[in-house]
Amino acid sequence: MSSESAPLASQRRRRDPERSRAEILDVARREFARRGYTGARVDEMAALMRTTKRMIYYYFGGKEQLYIAVLENAYSEVRAAESAIDVDHLAPVEAIRTLAELTFDHHDSHQDFIKLVAIENIHQAEHLRRSGVLTSLGTPVIGLISRILEAGRARGDFTADADAVDVHMMISSFSCFRVTNQYTFGALFGRDLMSPEHRSRHRRMVGDMVVAYLTGAGGRDQGTS
Repeated sequence: MSSESAPLASQRRRRDPERSRAEILDVARREFARRGYTGARVDEMAALMRTTKRMIYYYFGGKEQLYIAVLENAYSEVRAAESAIDVDHLAPVEAIRTLAELTFDHHDSHQDFIKLVAIENIHQAEHLRRSGVLTSLGTPVIGLISRILEAGRARGDFTADADAVDVHMMISSFSCFRVTNQYTFGALFGRDLMSPEHRSRHRRMVGDMVVAYLTGAGGRDQGTS
């Protein structure tokens, strides 16, 4: 972009604030996911967008507000995806397997979100707690899992004493780990967790694990201590 066209781009952004906000959030998400909250620089984001740091602050107020807006946007997309999941027509075992595999797919295709979650955990969720949007956003997937568990117990399919949060943690931990730890695993074990051959196997594994746990397959006797 030439020096003459850069001011024109800034003018267009001022005339189209929603588009401008979306563009800033897109670049900021990539930079925060790549460099972390501390390492990311707003002036570098501005350079990537051919705009000014002042323009970014005009829309978001400051670096922390921009980071919180990125988190809000990312989590809102996840909650929207959760709300769109339709497995109520499936039997409980197939429903929970499908949910696990769809969660795996989402995390695989939204790796920046997983990295942002890991970064926010480093900061002990201090920024997330400051967001009124995130603390009131809700978690549709927990309600969905609760319905599946209730139906599975009513049919006698599920025997494990687990609640929806436990099951969500089980699915998410496996799906997130392969994203957050892909580089250390590659260095230590010479395995690319993102390669297609491993991806298809891992997708089956997460479904197998949650079904085996809930149905008691291969586990110790539920009545023993």
